[in-house]
Amino acid sequence: MIKIKTREEIELMRESALVVSKTLGMLAGEVKPGVTTLYLDKLAEDFIRAEGAIPGFLGLYDFPNTLCMSPNAQVVHGIPNDKPLIEGDIISIDCGALKNGFYGDHAYTFEVGVVAPEVKKLLDVTKQSLYEGIRQFRAGNRVEDVGFAIQNYCEKYGYGVVRELVGHGLGKTMHEDPEMPNYGRRGRGKKFVEGMVVAIEPMINLGTHQINQLKDGWTILTRDGKPSAHFEHDVAIVNGKPELLSTFKYVYDALGIVSTEEDEFRQNL
Repeated sequence: MIKIKTREEIELMRESALVVSKTLGMLAGEVKPGVTTLYLDKLAEDFIRAEGAIPGFLGLYDFPNTLCMSPNAQVVHGIPNDKPLIEGDIISIDCGALKNGFYGDHAYTFEVGVVAPEVKKLLDVTKQSLYEGIRQFRAGNRVEDVGFAIQNYCEKYGYGVVRELVGHGLGKTMHEDPEMPNYGRRGRGKKFVEGMVVAIEPMINLGTHQINQLKDGWTILTRDGKPSAHFEHDVAIVNGKPELLSTFKYVYDALGIVSTEEDEFRQNL
């Protein structure tokens, strides 16, 4: 069942989402060769708690850490460890926080030093596909309109769109209805209405869309061993249109990036 949020609840969810956005921004300055994902995980836990929130992933479904840290060919749900990052890696950092009784859930794939041009292009296309999908998250459209937009954009570049893992509704629990696949056909699925809040999160592979899972029961990786990218935003329908609750602003500030990509999804509430 889809749980519709009031304007007041959406504003509480924005606070939760911004805790995650600020955490990712803090981590942006720490992602560099020689750093371990376990070290980054500890930084994130301490930061989230200092913001008056609770790490959203820690203990959720028995996950052992604060962050899902997925380098290179790992798609999502990687477990932090003591292996140092190296020059040319990419690392998807997926983070959740619980504040005011609501969850924020937000992800960014970082470059570690200088990455190969084809990998950088994968990241750029995946992030742009996120906004292609968000544009379709508006009252009257349907779930697969979002998935179609993401799939259509990414497959033009020959990339694989992961099928088995999807975005989701968000609220007082981390995963609510509806599921938000990153593929589909126009006009199919549940209809979007005012007050819906979802996490849209394309997971896009440089090669095949096929995946495997490691024996740890969590880590998902590409079947062909090629890199995968993952970006995620929390979005509400306000006045019939998509309104971003999360932001990459703090990441961009840390990395010295100037961007206007989020401007169209900000309303004067």
